[in-house]
Amino acid sequence: MTVDMRWAWAEVDLDAVRHNIEYIRQVVAPSAVWAVVKADGYGHGAVDVARAAIDAGAEGLCVALAGEGIELRRAGVDAPILLLSEQPPETAPHIVQYRLTPTVYTRRFLDALAAERPAGLPVHFKIDTGMQRVGAHPHTAAAFVASIEKRAPAIRLAGVFTHLSNADDPDDAATRAQLELFDAALSNISDVPLTHTANSAAALSCPESRRSLVRIGIAMYGLSPGEGVDHLCTELRPAMELRARVSYVKQVRSGSRISYDLRHQFARDTTVATIPIGYADGVPRRLSATRGEVLIGGRRRPIVGTITMDQLMVDCGDDEVRAGDDVVLIGEQDGPDGPVRIRAEDWADRLGTIGYEIVCGISGRVPRVPRRSIDT
Repeated sequence: MTVDMRWAWAEVDLDAVRHNIEYIRQVVAPSAVWAVVKADGYGHGAVDVARAAIDAGAEGLCVALAGEGIELRRAGVDAPILLLSEQPPETAPHIVQYRLTPTVYTRRFLDALAAERPAGLPVHFKIDTGMQRVGAHPHTAAAFVASIEKRAPAIRLAGVFTHLSNADDPDDAATRAQLELFDAALSNISDVPLTHTANSAAALSCPESRRSLVRIGIAMYGLSPGEGVDHLCTELRPAMELRARVSYVKQVRSGSRISYDLRHQFARDTTVATIPIGYADGVPRRLSATRGEVLIGGRRRPIVGTITMDQLMVDCGDDEVRAGDDVVLIGEQDGPDGPVRIRAEDWADRLGTIGYEIVCGISGRVPRVPRRSIDT
């Protein structure tokens, strides 16, 4: 859907993406930066943010699914693309065809890849050091690497990595324990070209985790990985703004109620603006009950009544509001006393979740509009 088809859209500041990558490159140098663009670039648009990250010096990309990597290749993206976990064996022909770099940790998947007879397909071996999601046990690392070597020259070991579970809490001992397990496993493996352990939180807060490269996800989009590293994210710029226009304005009477179940009752006469965006677009219905707000005219306006699939309503008090007025759900708007901002993290705090879920949840029917920063 294009932006001219509806009054709701997400603006993606690609200069902010470039800035964030450049800043993180300075922090983690001499480690390389690989940009994580899975889940459609955390909801920002994978192809555009991948190109911006590479422009800013990212040396590789990471995705979750083979289909995500294929989309990037078909768009002309030529950088290395790492699949962060094993894929269904049936995807092996496509992995080889589109020059994707698979992650491996089972012999079944190794066999599926080798059966395609690739010419030196690079693979990254994942070791589970405590996340207990996917990956080989550290004690089996040497034997598994030997299995990779047996399948040469079709397959070659290009990297070894793990994933840290608690890096957003720099004081948690789990991170050091995971790194120690990883290093112990590496001591039994020779000739490993690349190693990587750091996600965004670890890249910012844990120098010993940076290794050959770091995998930058949420920080690339200008969001903090967690409260424990908020103080390390002040130089990051949020890349997404969720915006809309007022579609309808009405006057309501004191004592009247609004929206499904008529849960909200007005305590006074007021002006209500309808915004044409709802939970099908990624505005969580639970914001209705957690004092969610939007910005209109540079002021915070409370959401009233239940957020519906396609629309929500806000209380504008005695202020004059017209159909077509600008609305900011996530982002910044000039106000009478200066800029006012609602962050994705603000939504997350109200909902008891994380900023990742908020931006990834903005649905595909919301058009993404790339833009450049005003100050660059």
